[in-house]
Amino acid sequence: MIYDQSEFDLRCEWGLQGVTQLAPISDVVIIVDVLSFSTCVDVATHNGAIIFPYAMKDESVIDYAKSISAELASHRQRWTTGGYSLSPQSLLEIPVGTRLVLPSPNGSFLTLQTGTTPTLAGCLRNCQAVAEFAQKYGKKVAVIPAGERWRDDGSLRPAVEDLLGAGAILSYLQGSLSPEAEVAVATFQACQQDLLGYLKQCSSGKELIAAGFEGDVAIAAAYNVSDCVPLFRDNAYVNSRFQ
Repeated sequence: MIYDQSEFDLRCEWGLQGVTQLAPISDVVIIVDVLSFSTCVDVATHNGAIIFPYAMKDESVIDYAKSISAELASHRQRWTTGGYSLSPQSLLEIPVGTRLVLPSPNGSFLTLQTGTTPTLAGCLRNCQAVAEFAQKYGKKVAVIPAGERWRDDGSLRPAVEDLLGAGAILSYLQGSLSPEAEVAVATFQACQQDLLGYLKQCSSGKELIAAGFEGDVAIAAAYNVSDCVPLFRDNAYVNSRFQ
């Protein structure tokens, strides 16, 4: 098909349509949601937590968390309150074995659309580890930058931070790059020396900083500091080292 980049080993496409087009014909999918789902998953599973994605934060998620004996993260709150949320700062000290439902309209939602294709969560922090682990599944790798949603109509807003995360992961993969993947790599390489600066100044970063979450941006911008590979298995992301 025209849109599936099937003639290339390494593919890159945005959001739900990216998953729909690429997941069925790829050996593995990597979901990239730098601010902040994928970064949260990396931080939490690195500590040994078990993260259950959930697509939306509505009343149904309360029953879901109860049904699996898991805690429920809030959408985002100041991490100093002690509750877990879609804030990497809130998860820095999460204990091993904690079962946490993490609702997210982007990274969580996309994770739950990949079907039977093996799925990983990638970000700037764990880009090399995730890339190397991904190729254990095969040569055909789909990297999905999640993007954000416009508040007025819910449509996809391509996000700089996710393009950079996708490019960072793709830069460590071996194989032929689709043009979309090649552009992601080139963008990452052009910005690599000042990732924190770009994340602070992009729209998503400015939004978080204005809301008091500048620390989350710094955590997300840390490059290649984690060897954790969050693997989606049995409806949850777990540290692949524990499997």
